[in-house]
Parts: sequence; structure tokens; C-alpha cells
Amino acid sequence: MARSFRVFHPNQAPGAQAKNFNINGFDISNGHAVLATAAIFPGGPGSFGPDLDLRLQVHGPIVWVSNIVPHGGPNEATGIEYVVHVDNTSTPVNVAVTLTVFDRCEGFGVV
Repeated sequence: MARSFRVFHPNQAPGAQAKNFNINGFDISNGHAVLATAAIFPGGPGSFGPDLDLRLQVHGPIVWVSNIVPHGGPNEATGIEYVVHVDNTSTPVNVAVTLTVFDRCEGFGVV
């Protein structure tokens, strides 16, 4: 079963920044499949909160996520590492990243 988490990153400077989100109490390992999306979160300082119903913005600076890596195992905290990119602006922006964790991958191939 898929589970989603929204992570807020206020005042993200232009460029790329590595992030880590640990998920306690959730069984995730290096072999899980993860999808990540990013969007601008409207509002100024102090506007971040638990309101998941607020509509994220599509217009404005371009924000995106890459290098999405689940992690976890017997000797490691469970979570997801990723890189947040902010393009087409010279000022910091508020970014919301939605992380969706799917079941463990069933196999792999080499091409």
C-alpha cells in the first residue's frame, strides 16, 4: 500500500540542495519504490503548518526533485534522501515536497 508524506522546505535558495526526511515507525528499505513531486508553497514566513488542504502553486519559479533514494535497514534510520532544485529565480522560495512510498520493488533488470 502506498503512503504519502508532505515535507515543507521554507526559504529554499536558488540552486540544488540535498535533503533527508526520516520516517520513524514505517518499514522502508533501500529496495522500496519512491515517487517525489515538488511545488511552490504559497505564503510568507510562519505560514507553514499542518494544513494539507492548502493548494500548492504551479506558476512562478520552477522547483523539482531529483536523486530520490529510499534508505533503511537493520543498522540505518528509515527515510528518503533527495535533492530539491529551485530554478528561474534569484530569491528564496517556499517548497513543498510530496514523497510517496510504494511497496518494495519486485525485481530488477540490466539494459
